[in-house]
Amino acid sequence: MENQTNQKTFEEVIHYRRSVRKYKDQAIDAEKVKHCLGLAVLAPNSSNMQLWSFYHVVDSEKLKKLSVACLNQTAASTASQMVVFVTRQDLFWKRSKNMIELETQNVLNTSPESKQAKRVKRWEMYYSKVIPFLYARFFGILGIIRKVLVNIVGLFRPITYNVSENDVRVVVHKTCALAAQTFMLAMANEGYDTCPMEGFDGRRVKRLLNLPWGSEVNMVVSCGIRDEGGVWGDRMRVPFEEVYKRL
Repeated sequence: MENQTNQKTFEEVIHYRRSVRKYKDQAIDAEKVKHCLGLAVLAPNSSNMQLWSFYHVVDSEKLKKLSVACLNQTAASTASQMVVFVTRQDLFWKRSKNMIELETQNVLNTSPESKQAKRVKRWEMYYSKVIPFLYARFFGILGIIRKVLVNIVGLFRPITYNVSENDVRVVVHKTCALAAQTFMLAMANEGYDTCPMEGFDGRRVKRLLNLPWGSEVNMVVSCGIRDEGGVWGDRMRVPFEEVYKRL
């Protein structure tokens, strides 16, 4: 319940969070949801590029249309609010410039003066050359070039081989999913419930939210307070010993 907010331990939050398929007809505090999204931006992400956007939907008409785009599943149709997590790979140039500024300042603040120039140059090389080359897309062609290059370099030293345009797209989506998971745990700490949905019409969602061409919908997360029957039975996981490998 909401009066238990911030009283849960982390383990209690983990156990409390469930994918809720039906919510009560009860409002939730939009500012608390916004606060949880503020915590979501602290999620780990590849090269700190933060290629994501969060669309917090509270307008009743937009919620109805978004529910239709989510196939009118009860997790959407009964939700008080929804959040659409969107990948923004198209922002890689802007984010790269942000990171050059950040890392340059970090070097100036923490490094001996004798090493500052070399370290600043290293960060500039990474974010102005490597990252743009890795994140740029051109109908798959750049990805093929990258694959050829890393396979040659890989003959001489360890290297990451997942550099095709689809590989990088997967990385961006994984990063966004980490933010979504952080958000859902933060919501559980507030006593609110969520359900991550992948069953949606991505084209309709993009039109509804007027998303830019280079964006992609990662997932839609419905929000509310669980109703009776909103959690479909006891939680089931395969035996831990089946998935845990200690080497």
